[in-house]
Amino acid sequence: MTDFNPESLSTIGPKEFAQLVKKTPDSQIADVMGGDARTKILDEVFDRMPTLFRAEKAGSTQAVIHWNISGGTGGATDTYETVIENGACTVTKEPVRDPKLSMTMDPVTFLKVVSGDGNPMMMFMTGKIKAKGDLGLAANVAKLFDIPRA
Repeated sequence: MTDFNPESLSTIGPKEFAQLVKKTPDSQIADVMGGDARTKILDEVFDRMPTLFRAEKAGSTQAVIHWNISGGTGGATDTYETVIENGACTVTKEPVRDPKLSMTMDPVTFLKVVSGDGNPMMMFMTGKIKAKGDLGLAANVAKLFDIPRA
């Protein structure tokens, strides 16, 4: 296995990424995600989202989701927009549409969610994920993606 850094993420698949997140201490993930590598790592994760989208599970779902990842340099929050419509998923780093669901979380929580290393419902119930909007969508968003299991 490799170290948790942007260079390793671009060369490994989703399952290896899930294993990497699971074995890396939260403090180390937080350190990396608070530094210069943050944007590259977030971009890599979001760039993969459309390839992991499960159109057959989405059915007629039409949704705009804003992912607000806190803990950036100087307390900044990065926002990415996922649009699910017409059986497809697109992602942009420049949100332009009103979200049906907006979720805010720190980068460690986000990486645990997208790697299958955390239970999103428990994270929501314990306040690690804050959601506004369609909470039914929030409860089911993970089912719309082929999230690897470490």
